[in-house]
Amino acid sequence: MRYDIRHITRFDYGNAVKFARCNLRLKPIDWPGQKLEEYALHVAPSGRTTEAHAEAGLAHVTRLVVDERVRRLTIESVARLTVDRLVPVPDASDLSIAEVCALARASGDVSAAGPAAYLFPSPLIPLDRAIADYCAPDLSPDRNVLEAGIALARRIQRDFAFDPTATLVDTPPHEAFAKRSGVCQDFAQIMLTGLRAAGLPAAYASGYIRTIPPPGQERLVGADATHAWVLIWCGPVRGWVGVDPTNGIWMAGDHIVVAIGRDYAEIAPVDGVVLGSGAQAMEVSVDVAPIVEGIVEAIAEPA
Repeated sequence: MRYDIRHITRFDYGNAVKFARCNLRLKPIDWPGQKLEEYALHVAPSGRTTEAHAEAGLAHVTRLVVDERVRRLTIESVARLTVDRLVPVPDASDLSIAEVCALARASGDVSAAGPAAYLFPSPLIPLDRAIADYCAPDLSPDRNVLEAGIALARRIQRDFAFDPTATLVDTPPHEAFAKRSGVCQDFAQIMLTGLRAAGLPAAYASGYIRTIPPPGQERLVGADATHAWVLIWCGPVRGWVGVDPTNGIWMAGDHIVVAIGRDYAEIAPVDGVVLGSGAQAMEVSVDVAPIVEGIVEAIAEPA
């Protein structure tokens, strides 16, 4: 499947901003099962951009500097990708959780794509005993790691309510867990807490899911916005396998990976500092439009 993606972030400032310096992580990374064909970044009314090195995680980082007074700022990221990723199928040859944990601990790969960096709690996803106990029934050490991962994702999808009003971007996992509600970021963080408590390498994936479902299929929760899900390292043969606890499904042809890290702080789409006074309002819209036989399907209205 080929996709055209448009991600627009608009800032409205109560008073003119004198200076802004932002990190943009909007360009999709190279990752198995997807290929970036075209990419463009537009900033209005002004701004200078330079490529930067990702300090953590797997991400393309663009540094944006706005050094003239502005009341509004629009950042538009446009990409075209091909996604060719099959739905994973658990197999008798897959490793058990205990085997994966042992291999991860013994791994000498300390790169951003290696398992070692994702074994331990991170600043936004600390160890939590209540969440670990909730996840434990699905994470028996002798269980097939892929079967365990999708079982836990599906249980979170059943037990938690999707409610955009229940949490904020900085809500810690234990609060969303106590409420049994939240958004994709919350469900990913809860699942990551449980997986890491069991000793499994687990990463936070940020990106998009298909806006318009195929005929006869329900629209996935999280469309028209950036989405978050979980990657589990399943050993050197399987590598990283994605599961989506918001929808209770595997990462496959409907998911586009933009960035991967230990938690949201490492791969936030936009962060930085602004010099100015007054309130700030931010609006984000995302469209993921499938291309069918060279024709882009009708794009849904922005969220």
